[in-house]
Amino acid sequence: MGRYFLANFVKKILQVIISMDLPQPLESPYGFWKSAITADAIVAETINIQEVALDSEDVYWIESRPSEKGRYVIVRRTANGEIVDITPKGFSARTLVHEYGGGAFVVKDGVTYFSNFNDQRIYRQTNIDTPQPLTPDEKKRYADGDYDVARNRIICIQEDHTNELGEPVNSIVAVAVADSKKLESLVQGNDFYSSPRLTHDGKQIAWLTWNHPNMPWVATELWIANCTDEGKLENSQKVAGGSAESILQPKWSPDGVPYFISDRSGYWNLYKFVNGKVEPVLLDEAEFGQPPWQFGTSTYAFISANHIVCTYAKRGRWILGIIDLLTGLLKPIDTPFTYFTAVHATPGKVVAIAGSPTMTSALVQIDLKTYEVEILRRSTQENQQWQPYFSTSEAIEFPTEKELIAHAFFYPPKNPDYIAPAGSLPPLLVMCHGGPTAASDDTLNLSKQFWTSRGIAILDVNYGGSTGFGREYRDRLKGKWGIIDIDDCINAAKYLIQKNLVDSQRIAITGGSAGGYTTLSALTFRNFFKTGASFYGVSDLELLVRDTHKFESHYLEWLIGPYPDRRDLYEERSPVHHADKLSSPLIFFQGNEDRIVPPNQTEKIVEALRGKNIPVGYFLFDGEQHGFRQAENIKHALEAELYFFDLWLTKSGLRF
Repeated sequence: MGRYFLANFVKKILQVIISMDLPQPLESPYGFWKSAITADAIVAETINIQEVALDSEDVYWIESRPSEKGRYVIVRRTANGEIVDITPKGFSARTLVHEYGGGAFVVKDGVTYFSNFNDQRIYRQTNIDTPQPLTPDEKKRYADGDYDVARNRIICIQEDHTNELGEPVNSIVAVAVADSKKLESLVQGNDFYSSPRLTHDGKQIAWLTWNHPNMPWVATELWIANCTDEGKLENSQKVAGGSAESILQPKWSPDGVPYFISDRSGYWNLYKFVNGKVEPVLLDEAEFGQPPWQFGTSTYAFISANHIVCTYAKRGRWILGIIDLLTGLLKPIDTPFTYFTAVHATPGKVVAIAGSPTMTSALVQIDLKTYEVEILRRSTQENQQWQPYFSTSEAIEFPTEKELIAHAFFYPPKNPDYIAPAGSLPPLLVMCHGGPTAASDDTLNLSKQFWTSRGIAILDVNYGGSTGFGREYRDRLKGKWGIIDIDDCINAAKYLIQKNLVDSQRIAITGGSAGGYTTLSALTFRNFFKTGASFYGVSDLELLVRDTHKFESHYLEWLIGPYPDRRDLYEERSPVHHADKLSSPLIFFQGNEDRIVPPNQTEKIVEALRGKNIPVGYFLFDGEQHGFRQAENIKHALEAELYFFDLWLTKSGLRF
């Protein structure tokens, strides 16, 4: 009787709810939808979390804060959950080594040592004292440090800019902590160094090195040496790497065995060096590493001498797992995340930056016994009312040139307040990531939801050359930049058109840096996209060779060909030399302090387009470098991009 009464009661309640006059979705064309996910809301609620470190039970990380004009702040979370800023006002923990930075701080026993953005000196910072400089006030930069407990010093990368007529000089140096401004050079002579890592007792050190024209994801070498009691290096030897092998992330196990990541198998897998030879830890068709565009990248960590916690990518999505070093078995950990980076661990927990299609990136802590997840810090304080508006990505594989397969993430429009007219299809915005040797992931990104909640589909393409799919996929772009990337972006869009998912007449393209070059090249050399937006993109390849920073100064030899021997290719693939082929409106965004892609790259092609009376927008932001960090500039760029696309397509009768 009780069950019957309860069932009847529930039925009546449901009938009442169904009969209520609930708001119905409005019919409106794709692209006309209004959204609460505004540019103001995005910049007000967002920080960028990076560079994690553990010190006993305390967790440290860096936050880039748009609301503080992009200042980089070291933050600490104590074992009892208290979160405090360590970096005081007037300081910013950001290094400019390689221009892209990373590896800006080291922490030991509650004391942080960081590179300060304004003067690039290393400072010593206790919890309460004013930061004190450890390095001289001169044109030298520091990054990627490791604390030498045995000798009370920091071993790090130095980039010397004192000779303004030549390239900066990179080396590995020791910075004394007790004797302020005492520096000692340890390793020098090659073009680049990274990842100096000491054994726990300080008796051995490992490091990576490479020379022009290689990039670290193309060819590096792993060296190890003994450290004398005085801190000198002796018996240095190369143990892995060469002209066709990329070595990443050397680390010492608790029992003093050097481990590292190599792509000698065709994928970035884990190896170790024992008894004078290299042995695989685990071989899998998965990527256990990420391209080191910045220093300090970490995708694995030791839990003990016999266990490693790691993250690895398959088909663009990342998984967390534990490797048993005695059996060689990999056990995946079930988590709600599909992307991990900055992996660090102690015997009982792993801390990492993670994200998923339903959650923006966050600093997370996972108990290695229960696998319980704790969110330590969110990059975005998401408004819960936005959840129904979030579009979830779909990983797609599509056919491209030479009967190959390429990869992308597709985000269909989503907004519960609106419904599009029957039979209509949404416009599409194709996104090209930077690098070009980088990758897009499917972590929830409010900037993408800004578009999808307005009725605009997003296609985020991992074109040939992207990382996360093995060395062969990465090498597709060798000598083919400006060809393969464009082919894949167009073929990805065609795949959606064939599936009847998007409007073939309303397709735009956008990208930053290398993605900006792909955007400009696609609009110059192909007749497919209707309009585009370039964020600090390359327009003149020859100019880039002559006027860029040391780290990438020879990168185009791999992407295009040797210079000046193949100067013809540089001219052939530079949009600025073929502006007569451009007929689509374009908008440009540039930082006036960009050393990687200087403003003259943008201004040359803007001038050419204006000379042809092609609709063009140009925003030059003061105080910005390569990538925008200030809230007002991020906001203005997002709003201007939307307005520009809307304005041009309105004039064409094809309004977004």
